[in-house]
Amino acid sequence: MEAREITPRYSVSPQISVEDLPAIVAAGFKTVICNRPDEEVPPSHHAATIGAAAKELGLHFEVLPLTHQTMTPEKVARQRALYENCEGPVLAYCASGTRCSVVWALSQASDLPTEEILSRTQAAGYQLDGLRPTLESLASS
Repeated sequence: MEAREITPRYSVSPQISVEDLPAIVAAGFKTVICNRPDEEVPPSHHAATIGAAAKELGLHFEVLPLTHQTMTPEKVARQRALYENCEGPVLAYCASGTRCSVVWALSQASDLPTEEILSRTQAAGYQLDGLRPTLESLASS
């Protein structure tokens, strides 16, 4: 598990496994959000498998599969509601952590300056400069 903090409440990670869950608990995370579709991973990494093991360790587990093509405003709003309304801190994961960073960035466009959003994601290791026009458009609407 390679948690990368975007905010004190929201971190992202590349794909996790059942074996990572004890370290996730030890790191203080209370909720895990799976943003990776099952079609991208073997059965050992399906959301149901990781979710069942997470729940056994007392973690809250949510599933919101995302691709860049399916990242709709409704799913962006759902992700934000998930991490704002659940027990935190939250660890969201996908293949590399990029989708989890993008969905966070989009969800913050109306509340945080674009520079702050891009600075936070860059500090976590995600270059999202190509998202600047979208963030600015969302901020002005």
